[in-house]
Amino acid sequence: MIRSLWSAATGMQAQQLQLDVIANNLANVNTAGFKKSRVDFEDLLYQKLKLAGALDAEGNQVPVGMEIGLGVRPVAVGKIFSQGEYEQTHNQLDLAIEGRGFFKVLVNGEEFYTRAGHFKVDRDGYIVTPDGARLQPEFAVPNGTARLEITPDGVISALDQNGNILAQTQLLLYDFPNPAGLYAQGRNLFRASDAAGDPLEGQPGREGFGTIAQGYLEMSNVDVVEEMVKMIITQRAYEVNSKSIQTADSMLELANNLKR
Repeated sequence: MIRSLWSAATGMQAQQLQLDVIANNLANVNTAGFKKSRVDFEDLLYQKLKLAGALDAEGNQVPVGMEIGLGVRPVAVGKIFSQGEYEQTHNQLDLAIEGRGFFKVLVNGEEFYTRAGHFKVDRDGYIVTPDGARLQPEFAVPNGTARLEITPDGVISALDQNGNILAQTQLLLYDFPNPAGLYAQGRNLFRASDAAGDPLEGQPGREGFGTIAQGYLEMSNVDVVEEMVKMIITQRAYEVNSKSIQTADSMLELANNLKR
């Protein structure tokens, strides 16, 4: 009876974490470049009351043992790096990656990576994120620029009113063997980690890297309907586990009241 109390308690804790992750996914449904998270669970240790294959008192082999599980625990909350939907903005500084890869930005001398391509131009002409982190490699838009042109293979060109090139550079993308191992820092940024592996640098459209779409934003890959269904299932699972605790408590109460 006590086992059921503790097992159900672990189930309630697990479903609470599941709901926390779902809530964060839904909160970021309109966040550009956001990647949804998923909780992975595993069952806990089993109490073995009878081993399969053991011999009984008569010398017969037991075909099936008796193992009672002791609950569940979360083991990972990982990012799902599936492609998000594209939104056309007609803004020349909005960039979407069609395929694999990350933009690299510099924050206080430290390298970070992002899929959010809503860039701006700061007072010095550099292309930056909304928080002021400079896009790498750095590119300063010169005075007299009428428009920016960014090709699918990542060539950034600043053009004057007559279409003459005032400045030009090559935008690079970065990827990791295990993107799910990146540290999520908030502000649409990821930081490299040992689990993610060494960053791979490449030109857009080559060696498996995605291409650049100017005037588009990659939106969140959160599916609202999917998350709502998960939320309903999580709520019911939490309710069922609480019912298990109530039932075990009622049975304990009956046992305690057998003799009065």
